[in-house]
Amino acid sequence: MGAGHDHSHPADIRVSRMLIAAAILSTFFVVELVTALMINSIALLADAGHMLTDLVAMFMGLTAVLLARRGSASPARTYGWHRAEVFTAVANAVLLLGVAGFVLYEAFERLGHAPEVPGWPMIIVALAGLVANAIVVLMLRAHAENSLAIKGAYMEVVADTVGSIGVLIAGIVTVTTQWPYADVVVAVLVALWVLPRAIALARAALRILSESSPAHIDVEKLRTALCGVDGVTGVHDLHVWTLVPGKDMVTAHLTSSTDAAGVLDRARAVLTAHGLDHATVQVEPPGTGGDCTCQANW
Repeated sequence: MGAGHDHSHPADIRVSRMLIAAAILSTFFVVELVTALMINSIALLADAGHMLTDLVAMFMGLTAVLLARRGSASPARTYGWHRAEVFTAVANAVLLLGVAGFVLYEAFERLGHAPEVPGWPMIIVALAGLVANAIVVLMLRAHAENSLAIKGAYMEVVADTVGSIGVLIAGIVTVTTQWPYADVVVAVLVALWVLPRAIALARAALRILSESSPAHIDVEKLRTALCGVDGVTGVHDLHVWTLVPGKDMVTAHLTSSTDAAGVLDRARAVLTAHGLDHATVQVEPPGTGGDCTCQANW
């Protein structure tokens, strides 16, 4: 049809998949929460709380994708809304930490007087949760590497899948042995499973917000490579940071007394070879100063 309508745009695919995933998670969250309250299961309640963070993560990630897709740059916001998904990842991590802390507190409160929890409802709901989580994981996995917001939602659903397995085990143990603490133990294990993943997500997002250099870029090796460019005698004000996952940025000032255009082209080729396509390079004459002086190589 019309050339201006590309319905296969990656952002559009992400939006549709996230909407379907949110609908699946919303339905199961209601089922799990109602069952947890009816049978007084802290393990199910923990999994429902985690499912709620999955939902919040999904909707925040969806908002971030839409803002990055449609939020155009302006004089006041020259990068548009690309960083929105990084902020959502921080919020997701905080939610995960809060849920884990609440579950650990409730589990501690039940020590010594664990209530009797029927096992069969736990088993049935856990099996339904496994199916729901598996579907959502498959839907989001392909898009998790290129979006921190989607990665946050994906990680939470993966962790929730492990939680559903734990609830299933707790239900089986309760049915077969009548041990009252199976529910509490699984709740604690779910919380401990969530904690390190929440911390890792927060660290990844905060690393971007603090404009630290990407972990996969060796800045000193990059400086050496730029120093090796034919005609370059100095490199200074070299800065590398990540705008959003998959979009690394770099600025560099190069000192050279030879043809600036040629030096610029060769320097850009070096940066591209390091995966840095979004580059701002300035070539300056000798005497401008800098934090690194290269050996003459021309």
